[in-house]
Amino acid sequence: MKTTVALVESPGQPFTLAEVDLEGPRDDEVLVRIVATGLCHSDITMSSFLPAEMFPNVFGHEGAGVVEAVGSAVTGIEVGDHVVMSIRSCRTCAQCTAGYYGHCEQALFINYMGMRMDGSTTYTRDGAGVFGSFFGQSSFSQHAIAYADNCVVVDKSLDLPRLGPYGCGFQTGVGTMLNVAAPNADESVVVYGAGSVGLSAIAAGRTLGATIVAVDPLASRRELAESYGALTVDPTALGDVTVVDKVKELTGGGATYGIDTTAIPEVVKAAQQSLAVRGTLIAIGLGAEEYPIDAVDLLQNGKTVRSSLEGDADPLEFIPRMLGMADELDLDRLVTPYPFEQINEAIADSASGKVVKPVLVW
Repeated sequence: MKTTVALVESPGQPFTLAEVDLEGPRDDEVLVRIVATGLCHSDITMSSFLPAEMFPNVFGHEGAGVVEAVGSAVTGIEVGDHVVMSIRSCRTCAQCTAGYYGHCEQALFINYMGMRMDGSTTYTRDGAGVFGSFFGQSSFSQHAIAYADNCVVVDKSLDLPRLGPYGCGFQTGVGTMLNVAAPNADESVVVYGAGSVGLSAIAAGRTLGATIVAVDPLASRRELAESYGALTVDPTALGDVTVVDKVKELTGGGATYGIDTTAIPEVVKAAQQSLAVRGTLIAIGLGAEEYPIDAVDLLQNGKTVRSSLEGDADPLEFIPRMLGMADELDLDRLVTPYPFEQINEAIADSASGKVVKPVLVW
């Protein structure tokens, strides 16, 4: 079938709308008509990061849509179902069976390599393969091929154009707070970067009663963080006081947990230093090749530095859990819809801080 995609022709190039051919679903696949897709920082990063040999490429991994066809081996999903799509996992390897779906042993191939396991691509153009299958969906497209392991059936009464971010950005933030940090009411968390991931973590922290501090240079982002109950720090307006000192002041000696969403090396180092003794830093930002570690601070104060993917969540369980908390989390107000043809404008507005979570709507 013919479909329209937002295509990146080569690394670092803008997204352009193009018509391609999409193969129908195989036995284990699901064909989804995309209603809307959240724009995530990972889409932008990967469109510049991947080698030239992996282009042209279709990204997008926060898709929400309607099932139009299912393969003969697919169970639990029917034509007409509304679904939110998330990261893929094999669900059979040692990591998956232990519950660490984001660390699936097949994750690299089935989410990032742009093809099926047999080397074929779901998209073609003029008979040549077009890379896709990003997070097992490539939902910057009017139609996408996905799988039972990354399609979450949701209630048809819910507003599909606002659901896509629950598949990655919101899941990462909320999951990192609830599943990884899981602070109690007498603990504190400092969140560096109040974008969609950071704000969703802050919103989740409010439900636990913990003290939350948000560090971000943008006044609009700090205002949003404050509306979710966070104390805030403008790192550009501290004078002779360091961010580390200010966070320690607000948390009574240092945060129990730190969450970095920025992937800016010097920010990650400050996040580590602003922790209390035996505090834990959770790095979830994508983009840096390496992080600096204050070894003396790490060793003397017994701190832990770790990462998290997708909030250590099982999307099939956690997305319905988040949707059940939707009123309490109040994340929909972070969403700004854009027509799909305005994808490059949405990217620019996100980068400038004009909007928090752009969602591209067909």
